[in-house]
Amino acid sequence: MNRHENHSAEAGARRDLPSRPRSPGEAERQDTLLRYLGAVASAAAGHAGAEEQAPAGVARPAPSAASPSQPPSSPEEGVLLVRDVMDVPATSLRDDLPYREIARLLAREQIGAVPVVDEEDHVVGVVSESDLLAIVAFEASGHRVGRIGRLRERRMHGKAFGETAADLMTSPAITVLPGATVAEAAWLAALSRLKRLPVTDREGRLVGVVRRNALLQALIRDDTEIRAEAVARIKSCCPPGDRESVEVAVHDGIVELTGNMPAAGAARLVAEVAGIADVVEVKNFLTATT
Repeated sequence: MNRHENHSAEAGARRDLPSRPRSPGEAERQDTLLRYLGAVASAAAGHAGAEEQAPAGVARPAPSAASPSQPPSSPEEGVLLVRDVMDVPATSLRDDLPYREIARLLAREQIGAVPVVDEEDHVVGVVSESDLLAIVAFEASGHRVGRIGRLRERRMHGKAFGETAADLMTSPAITVLPGATVAEAAWLAALSRLKRLPVTDREGRLVGVVRRNALLQALIRDDTEIRAEAVARIKSCCPPGDRESVEVAVHDGIVELTGNMPAAGAARLVAEVAGIADVVEVKNFLTATT
């Protein structure tokens, strides 16, 4: 997805927003979501030439997709990795656990899905609330799929007869390696529509879980961090006499530059600040000096 397509997608998303009055904080949430989608789109664009392949450092499915001989990814210095934001230890269950115990576990841990592991902690699948709902719905209504039902409906109907995690789980599981970048994991989570990704080592053993909202927070830097980098850019590209007159303000990813400096230096500074990750827009209020 190129920059033009990304802006077009954001514009389309704004047009499709409902016309009802906005609740408090809704505008901020929508802006954060658009910024998150932009970060995910950037990660996806990096894999445009690698169809049918998982991102570097990502295993899908587990455990066999990640070969121990596969070289680890080499992210740039300072880039956040999955190991930096994942939850450890990770809640898991064995494949012989009865479904009622699974329901109690999900309720107790307040999670919507949990990895299923074998005796050696290899991730063999994931069981979720929706898998359990198939049983509850069947028991309540006795619904039976027609002879010509959709494949998904037939699968859910089959799970309605499940008694253990092995019967109910979705397998193989989509997992991510701890050495994958946060952007790669976010791309995979968005592609798979998953709220939680099991994190495994290269043998497929569970080492943690990364939540989608943790990826969101890691990708979307707050305004304070953006301002700090903008100030650093000013110091690096502007002479002392010019940088002292420049003021920086950041709100919701929008950078405002005020002060006085030569026009050529101002243009260069705006370009530098616009290149900072997660900057939505640069408003140039600088007054040109001779």
